[in-house]
Amino acid sequence: MLRFKVKELIADKEFNEERKVTISEVAEACNMNRMTLTKICNQKGYSTVTDNLDKLCHYFGCKIEDLILHVPTDQDD
Repeated sequence: MLRFKVKELIADKEFNEERKVTISEVAEACNMNRMTLTKICNQKGYSTVTDNLDKLCHYFGCKIEDLILHVPTDQDD
């Protein structure tokens, strides 16, 4: 299963910029629907298009491996 680390990236951005960063702000900056970003952040196993991942990497200035973590499951055998 893939786990998105958007919440962690938002927390890092808040710390570095010393301000609150909302999901709505990130969604708007990435030209994404807020509900889509909320699902990426909160819904276990959510699947999204690669264009959204590209936008998030650009926004956070990170690599894809900073955004996504592969979590092995029983199905990964």
